[in-house]
Amino acid sequence: MTWQLHDQAARVRTLIMVSRLGHCLNDLLFRWKTCSLPVDVVGVVSNHPDFGELAASYRIPFRHIPVTPQTKAAAESQLFEVIDDTGADLIVLARYMQILSGEVCKRVEGRMINIHHSFLPSFKGAKPYHQAHARGVKLVGATAHYVTPDLDEGPIIEQDAIRVNHALSPERLAEAGRDVEAQVLARAVTWHAEHRVLLNGDRTVVFH
Repeated sequence: MTWQLHDQAARVRTLIMVSRLGHCLNDLLFRWKTCSLPVDVVGVVSNHPDFGELAASYRIPFRHIPVTPQTKAAAESQLFEVIDDTGADLIVLARYMQILSGEVCKRVEGRMINIHHSFLPSFKGAKPYHQAHARGVKLVGATAHYVTPDLDEGPIIEQDAIRVNHALSPERLAEAGRDVEAQVLARAVTWHAEHRVLLNGDRTVVFH
């Protein structure tokens, strides 16, 4: 048996990564500021500059690291520098829309959490809510999981769903999905920070 002891008073140093969808970032920062998220947010990293002002409003360091196919390796080297400089124990992909290399995934194994809509594998690619609307889905949900080299297939920490119907437009479906994503991610981050999640191979055991 392997075991660990954790000081309940020590908050997990957390780095948040985001692209251009800010609902999860905004939710996490608000929860952190109001002391309902048991972490210390040490920075925000983005491949776009859009949320620099939001991070500044919370007095959180913001690092813009552009990513192109030609600069991907250099961008990931910069990411490693940020992780090391901030001493981040947890990295949260709050709708960070870049595929990370296997090297990154291996280095942060068990301490990087991702969130995505739970239409996968049915509706991949662009505009999944429009695809779901066209197929008449009746449930909209989200999945939070640990990141592994297998894209979107890491051990699941939390999932949730809400019922929808034909009266909702694709835009309203996406709005409902954003709400679920924010809630599911916040719960997953909280449980990880409280050391309630045990990794057991390809699955997790979560103590509520």
